Amino acid sequence: MRIPTAFLLFLLPLTTAGQAVDNLASFRIINADRYVRLNYENDYFTATDYYYTQGINMEVVSPSLSKFPLTRILLRPKMGIHTDGISVEHNGYTPTSIEHNEILYGDRPFAAALMLKTFSASGNSDRRYRITSSFTLGMVGPGAGGYEMQKSIHQWIHGTEPLGWQHQIQNDLIVNCEAGIEKSLVTRSDQFLLNTFGSVRAGTYNTKLSTGFVAMLGRLNPATLSVFGKNYQRLNVRKAYFHLYAQPMINAVGYDATLQGGLIFNRNSPYTLSAQEIERLTFQFNYGAVLSFRSLYLEYFQTFLTQEFEMGFQHRWGGIRIGIAW
Repeated sequence: MRIPTAFLLFLLPLTTAGQAVDNLASFRIINADRYVRLNYENDYFTATDYYYTQGINMEVVSPSLSKFPLTRILLRPKMGIHTDGISVEHNGYTPTSIEHNEILYGDRPFAAALMLKTFSASGNSDRRYRITSSFTLGMVGPGAGGYEMQKSIHQWIHGTEPLGWQHQIQNDLIVNCEAGIEKSLVTRSDQFLLNTFGSVRAGTYNTKLSTGFVAMLGRLNPATLSVFGKNYQRLNVRKAYFHLYAQPMINAVGYDATLQGGLIFNRNSPYTLSAQEIERLTFQFNYGAVLSFRSLYLEYFQTFLTQEFEMGFQHRWGGIRIGIAW
């Protein structure tokens, strides 16, 4: 499948924050065809406990998943290096305080989401771009178990008992899809990459567009360079690889069910934010460090996000990722 230049130019100005856990980012490419990876995000890493309070994602990547039924609906150009995977994800959101039983008007609603995602990535080494796509099914609401998870964690760490979850966004269906592209702009040997990237995401969970860049500096792994830089052997397990990355982006927000409630079965949550209260443009900055050696992948990162709604505050969280290839 040949990707028309006009299509690439159309997508380059667009990307999305999408689900909070972004496992398709180029700076997270693992130098293997098969791996499992745990992605854990929490605002505990930045000494806060509100808004996006936790995200957990467990992903599995294997060539055999190309035969999974939901993978067949994804974008998979015939040419290039393909990666196919499936993941389970849980996200939790709270207002600025979890010590009140009453609704905190003007604040963020309580919300939780549980999702199953299939995803695919295809790299074109000749033109130095990478196509990604994903399809997500799940639910937002009490059925996702946000209250139970936060209560258990706070009991374990002897923290504050969370109150107010009875006012959370009510149960509704999540159906989301995404397609995107990332294109190399600058390559300096095997130690520096500067890319521009873009994607479009739409569905019942969230609809967001953004634009941004990603810079990577360090000893980049062959899988990354085989797409965006020089043509290296994909499986080289003799060396350790380490890089720093920075990813600034601007998000244009269309809809967010964790703020505004569901779109299909339940539009009567106890408390939601109106469309007029949503900030339509936000700035986000992701930065971190990745270390890989043989079959092991380690990452630490932090994220900064400007206010998402009229009376909200800017927010920061951090995360770790641990992967094992085989």
